[in-house]
Amino acid sequence: MEFVPNRIKRRIPTEVEGIGKLRPYMEPGKRRNKYISEQIPVSTGKLAPSLRAAIEKVGLKDGMTISFHHHLRNGDLVLPLVMAEIAAMGFRDLTVCASSLSKSHSCLIDYIKSGVVTGIETSGMRGELAEAISRECILPKPVVFKTHGGRARSIESGERKIDVAFIGASCCDNMGNMNGCLGKSAFGSMGYAKVDARFARKVVAITDNLVPYPANPISIPQTMVDCVVQVEQIGDPQLISQGATRKTKNPIELAIAEYASQVIIATGLVRNGFSYQAGSGGISLAVARYLKDYMKEHGIKGSFASGGITSTMTEMLEEGYFDALLDVQTFDADAVASIRDNPRHIEMDAEMYADPQAKGNVTNSLDVMILSATEVDTNFNVNVLTASDGVIMGALGGHPDTAAGANLAIVVAPLIRKRVPIVVDRVVTISTPGESVDVVVTERGIAVNPQNPKLKQRLIEQGLPVYEIEELRDMAYNLTGKPETPHYGDKVVGLVEYRDGTILDVIRNVL
Repeated sequence: MEFVPNRIKRRIPTEVEGIGKLRPYMEPGKRRNKYISEQIPVSTGKLAPSLRAAIEKVGLKDGMTISFHHHLRNGDLVLPLVMAEIAAMGFRDLTVCASSLSKSHSCLIDYIKSGVVTGIETSGMRGELAEAISRECILPKPVVFKTHGGRARSIESGERKIDVAFIGASCCDNMGNMNGCLGKSAFGSMGYAKVDARFARKVVAITDNLVPYPANPISIPQTMVDCVVQVEQIGDPQLISQGATRKTKNPIELAIAEYASQVIIATGLVRNGFSYQAGSGGISLAVARYLKDYMKEHGIKGSFASGGITSTMTEMLEEGYFDALLDVQTFDADAVASIRDNPRHIEMDAEMYADPQAKGNVTNSLDVMILSATEVDTNFNVNVLTASDGVIMGALGGHPDTAAGANLAIVVAPLIRKRVPIVVDRVVTISTPGESVDVVVTERGIAVNPQNPKLKQRLIEQGLPVYEIEELRDMAYNLTGKPETPHYGDKVVGLVEYRDGTILDVIRNVL
């Protein structure tokens, strides 16, 4: 056995049978003066003097992939701020991998036209950017639309490599410990950013609220962060939750919600320990209120509610109707306060929420899921990504993930909207395949997927207005006429990716 001296003059074997090669100690990981002195400077940690300095430090190069999260929604100022600096530095051919894009991200139009951005992967897209891609074909290659679970899967598996993640944090210290529930721009859960932080090659935390070390609570720890930048503002609080939790008084929406709650109750799934998820729209929130009344009357307590969390759900938590909330995205100020103060309001990341290849995801534990729809067709396929004219205007979100995982997936939508039929022969774009949808509920009646004959019979026995899906379509067409098919060009501007990475549909340019 061969021995060599290490730094402190001890003889160490170079190799031991059954263990392998050994490395002799050569120096401490960090040399420091162990005596206190006024001359020792105060550490700035990972704090960079500017956004440009941070970008230089993490080694951004042409052709790389950068990521952003959408918890700041319409109030997001991080992506515009970062992209302006990146463009000024002369970078080109970047792919933007965002958990979603909103109306606040129209700045990307100019960066696409100038060649700074040549690729986009996202859950959704709205506003001027969506119009420009749909009609003007400004992006050199198709946008890849991913579900929240599918995005987490692709990042976690290494299929989508992120070079630099830019993460907005409403509270952060100089080492990168951060959260989204404290500060003037508080937005709540950092669920979508967590996956990026864990797997990106480099991570830049951007905050408008630098606090003394250590920040508390910690949603994303310093071990995942390379650089911290302080800016004046990361988001507009008034726009972060704008319109997210609209409580409807619309009689049509209330009728839909009442029917939907009756469907759920008729299945027998509303029992002690049941789990539930609903979106943030007016109909979904009304369904929750109807269920709350039923739960109160029958002394029922659910196990958890999940997904994007609203004040309606935090009220149900506080009043004892659920044991816990599992929150991947927080939708309003009341919910932000809840995740900050209530230990039973639990932050989760997108992998735990909906990654189909994770060792366990929450969507597969759901009893009931309420889904929205821009269109639904006679095969129960749902479109939430494009308008009836084919223009991109929405997001996949967790729609396909929860539809696939929940025991009962209910689509709620008016029969017509602004003189446009919602139940149609064939949806413009398939966002969620019909085989994942159990029931469609409108104000005129209910349709049950033929895969579920026992459920259909039970609803009929309960006296609910059950129709064939074709009958609902005919009702809609009688009111509006049959819709015209959109006029498309020959360029594919979007790929609709299912949660497992397979391609569900394509989106073509609109003429």
